[in-house]
Amino acid sequence: MVIVLMGVTGTGKTTVGEALSARTGWPFADADDFHSAANRAKMHAGIPLTDEDRGPWLQSLHQQIVTWLRDGVNGILACSALKESYRTELTDGTGPRSVRFVFLTGSPELIRQRMEARHGHYMPESLLPSQLATLEPPSDALEISIDQTVPAMVDQILSALSTEGYAGVSEQNH
Repeated sequence: MVIVLMGVTGTGKTTVGEALSARTGWPFADADDFHSAANRAKMHAGIPLTDEDRGPWLQSLHQQIVTWLRDGVNGILACSALKESYRTELTDGTGPRSVRFVFLTGSPELIRQRMEARHGHYMPESLLPSQLATLEPPSDALEISIDQTVPAMVDQILSALSTEGYAGVSEQNH
């Protein structure tokens, strides 16, 4: 299975993904690493991406998911996946229950505080309003509040997925 940690910028997708990977032993990929140089430059300049900008990026992320599933590898992907159409593109052709979205969510104030505290990220705080405006909250994702510690979020994700009966969800390093 593939877990996709989704949400707007600043919700901790990468941090939670790395912690979840450390606990499960599953490979982790950050969607930010799949952006073109042009997309990164655009966002760094405070210009929101268009659906056209996101097209090739979503295709490469879909390919990563398909590769993991084809190879029988459980994986973790941190990806904003803000719109339902993006989530559909990411999961196109994958089997039922093979991809589980985990929606990291919090108040705009908390997200902004977290963005102000991070350093070296290309995504400026000025893009948060456009991300919030673009966000189409998923109806079928596991929702996790970011107003708790990272270990608590990881515990909550693993517990919920195990309860939901997802095979292979266990901790490598207990």
